[in-house]
Amino acid sequence: MLITEMPDIEITPFEISLYDDVLALWQCCDGVGLSDADSWEDIQKYLERNPGMSFIASSSGKIVGAILAGHDGRRGYIHHLAVHPDFRKKGVARRLVDCSIAKLEDSGIRKCHLFVFNNNHAGLSFWQKIGWRRRLELSIVSRQTAEDRSQNPPPP
Repeated sequence: MLITEMPDIEITPFEISLYDDVLALWQCCDGVGLSDADSWEDIQKYLERNPGMSFIASSSGKIVGAILAGHDGRRGYIHHLAVHPDFRKKGVARRLVDCSIAKLEDSGIRKCHLFVFNNNHAGLSFWQKIGWRRRLELSIVSRQTAEDRSQNPPPP
């Protein structure tokens, strides 16, 4: 299903079959923090839990942008917005965001959050340019809920 079209760019839903190409894109883009939570299995679960909310941008059959988006029933979340450096400043990121926000709104979600590393100045600038507000009064606090098995596999 084609969602939106720009010259030479197609925006379509993120399907798990595209995972390897999207992962390669995330890996080549500064500011995208990947972890064991970005495994094929975990992304598949995320896409299944949030159907039709994440998108990819492609040009001539090559993935040049991606956004992972979903919600918890109350708030929306955007993860890993990335556009290949050769395709930046062409509206690709904004189109990806617009597609995800529209789907979140269709699900009754009225507010969306995202995470940006403090040293990702280009990312922070982009989000502020398109109308997002940096929340300085909040801090993120995290904790592993299970042992990181990628670093310490279970004993045989």
